[in-house]
Amino acid sequence: MTNFDIELVGKIGSMALIDKENGQMNYNTIARISRELKPGYVWITSGATEIGRLDYLLRNGCELKGDSQDCKTDYSAQGQTVLMNAYRQFIDPKYSVRQILVENHHFNDEEKREYLKRLLLRCPKQNAIPIINYNDPLSPDEIAKVEIEALRKKGQKAVHLSDNDETASQVASILKCKNLLIYTSTVGIYANPKDETSLIKEISGKDAYELIENISEAQKACEGTSRAGSNGAGAKLEYIKGPASNGTNVFIASPKYSIKSILSGEAPCTRIFIK
Repeated sequence: MTNFDIELVGKIGSMALIDKENGQMNYNTIARISRELKPGYVWITSGATEIGRLDYLLRNGCELKGDSQDCKTDYSAQGQTVLMNAYRQFIDPKYSVRQILVENHHFNDEEKREYLKRLLLRCPKQNAIPIINYNDPLSPDEIAKVEIEALRKKGQKAVHLSDNDETASQVASILKCKNLLIYTSTVGIYANPKDETSLIKEISGKDAYELIENISEAQKACEGTSRAGSNGAGAKLEYIKGPASNGTNVFIASPKYSIKSILSGEAPCTRIFIK
C-alpha cells in the first residue's frame, strides 16, 4: 500500500469565489470550503485580483485607471488581504493558516523547489494549513515570460504557471499527495461539452501508461473555457497527467459539492486514477 505525505492538494478558481449578482466575494462558498480545510490539506486559491477589484470599487466608487498590468498588480495586492482574511475567519481557529505566494522560479529552480516542498511538509506536523496563490503583484506576465525564455534558451525545461490549475498540479507533483481536487465551473469532464448528461465519471488505466493514453483520448472532446484567460478542460487534463501518473487520485468537480462528498464518491465528478 502506498504511503502518502499529504492527504489533499485542492484548488478553487476565481469564478467560484465571486458573487456576480451582488458584486462581492461569495462568502457562502468560501465559508463552506474553509470549514473543511485541515492539516494535511494544501489549498490553492485564485480570486485575489477580482476580489481586489471589487474591494477597491466598494471603497472608492470607481475602478482603477491606467496600464492594465499595473491595475491587475494593484488589485491583486489589495485582494490578497481580503481573501486571506476570509479564509482565516472561517477555518477552524485551532489550526494555523499560512499564506504562501509562489512564482515560476519556485518550480524551475531545484533548490527553491525543494525548499517549497519542505515548507509544505512541515505544515501538517505543525497543525497548519497552507493557502497558496500565484504572486501576481510581484511577478507580472512580462517578467515571467523573460524568466521562462531565459531558461529555454539554456535548453532547460521550464514550468510556466499559466493559471492555478497548473499551480495545483505542480504542487501535487512536488508532494506525495493522495488526492488532487480541481474545482471547476462544471461538474467534471464531458464526452460532449454541449451535453451535461455526458459526464465522464471515470478515467483510469491499469498503469501510468494506459492512464495517460485514456486522459489524452478524453482531451479530444474538450473545447472552450469558462472565462477569458482560462485554459479550459483540455488544459486541466494536460496539467494533471503528472500527478495522476504518479499514483495521485485526481478529482475534477464543481465547488457546489463538499470536499468530503467528492472524495467519498457521493458527489458527481470526474475521477482520474490508476486502478
